[in-house]
Amino acid sequence: MPSFDNPFVMRQIIMDHYEHPRNKRIIDHPLARSIRMDTSGCIDDIEVFLHVEKDTILDVAYSGVACTISTASTSIMTELLVGKTIVEAQQIIEAYLNMIYERPYDASLLGEAVVFMYTYKQASRIKCATLAWTGAEQLLKEKQHG
Repeated sequence: MPSFDNPFVMRQIIMDHYEHPRNKRIIDHPLARSIRMDTSGCIDDIEVFLHVEKDTILDVAYSGVACTISTASTSIMTELLVGKTIVEAQQIIEAYLNMIYERPYDASLLGEAVVFMYTYKQASRIKCATLAWTGAEQLLKEKQHG
């Protein structure tokens, strides 16, 4: 496991997910739900897809265009959430958002997502780093209450 507190390693992970995004595609399944997310201050305009059956996330994907930070954080999120229960996914999302907003969080839940731990230092990048995560959070809430 790489040392995530090394700035060079952190940049490598971000660039790898930007240049080779995981799960960048549309989920065409009748049970899949999606949400469009965009930012006014950046090029980010993505659609986040979740395929949930019972209480397990079977697939996570996204499509659209996004900046480096948004693409990388979304790519990492898709890998983290697939196969998780709704509750587990919500815990991961909560930990990630807590990290971004400088609140206590459980880093053990975040895997490569911890490379965004210093995003709070660049306020203009927070929306980019959280865009897909808040979209997935909304989709999971709808699934629980729908």
